[in-house]
Amino acid sequence: MDIRTRVKDYAETPMSRHLMLELLRDYHRPNDKISELIKSHALIALRRGLYVAGPDLDLPVPEPFLIANHLRGPSYVSLESALSYWNMIPERTYEISSVTIKTSKGYQTQLGRFSYKQLATPYYSYGIKNIRHSPKQTMLIASPEKALCDKVVLTPGINLRSIRQTREILLEDLRLDREILNNLDTQWMELWVEAAPKKSSLEILIKTLREL
Repeated sequence: MDIRTRVKDYAETPMSRHLMLELLRDYHRPNDKISELIKSHALIALRRGLYVAGPDLDLPVPEPFLIANHLRGPSYVSLESALSYWNMIPERTYEISSVTIKTSKGYQTQLGRFSYKQLATPYYSYGIKNIRHSPKQTMLIASPEKALCDKVVLTPGINLRSIRQTREILLEDLRLDREILNNLDTQWMELWVEAAPKKSSLEILIKTLREL
């Protein structure tokens, strides 16, 4: 059985070393076979122990957001990547930004750059959406509300002190879409504030959104 046949049912999600060893169990030295597949570009190593199908296999590759979820978990896509996904900012992002409960870290892979910033629970766990991209791909992404809160919380230079200043940051500095901001669920956001870093900034953010 060739390698394409072995992995095709699993190619839409990142594949762990444990899975690859199981798929290659009839080889005398499956670890050596994995190394050979990487060298021949049949597999791409995202990091040690995590792989996707290489271009030579002509198989579907997982969506970048799903790769981000697996590359350093638990995590969810947030910040500029989620703001762009929800059409809240005009710019396209070329680095996938995520939040994790683990330490902050970055990965440069053949499929792009992935960065992670740390947040503590319970705030971390609020406002995460499951987005089904395909029957085999379900991605964890911050809701529009959580992505905005995370941006405020995790950007060192953002300290919100007044409604006027916050409005300028939202509409002029960050160039966020006003119509989308008007439709954010501030009652939902209020539930997160008590456990959040930069509590006072998020309180001002919510007041500003209600007055836009």
